[in-house]
Amino acid sequence: MIERTLILLKPDAVQRSICGEVISRFERAGLKIVGMKMFWADRDFAKQHYAEHVEKKFYPGLEDMIVMGPVIAMALEGVEAIALVRKMCGATDPKSAAPGTIRGDYAQVSYEHADEKGIGVKNVIHASANPEDAKKEVALWFDDKELHSYKTVQEVHVFE
Repeated sequence: MIERTLILLKPDAVQRSICGEVISRFERAGLKIVGMKMFWADRDFAKQHYAEHVEKKFYPGLEDMIVMGPVIAMALEGVEAIALVRKMCGATDPKSAAPGTIRGDYAQVSYEHADEKGIGVKNVIHASANPEDAKKEVALWFDDKELHSYKTVQEVHVFE
């Protein structure tokens, strides 16, 4: 089952210059980049992206974190891409993320530390949680003309 999903390399990933390393992990896993851009979200856009969290206690820190700098937004496509990307990212709380996952390797700020400091958790990456979120998020971040269709060498091994 071919799926499309959204990932965001958050401002902390961009500022730390680890985007290339993270992107290469997805490519090595056989996921295809069908859309990619750098974008600096404003507070209104953040509220659209995180609509389900706006009324939650932690939302102000989440919003502050996502608007503090540019993000790299990517639409990825592949076999069961949503679950694969989530697995590669690891747990959203960095201290619970397994070594070898993106958050396990690159993030260290726990929920407790962020709450104590009144900041959003800098956990490097956002990934769509499920097919409904993926469809909504890809459409929010990308116009149809920004998404591309092409064949990769890996597709020869998966489909032929």
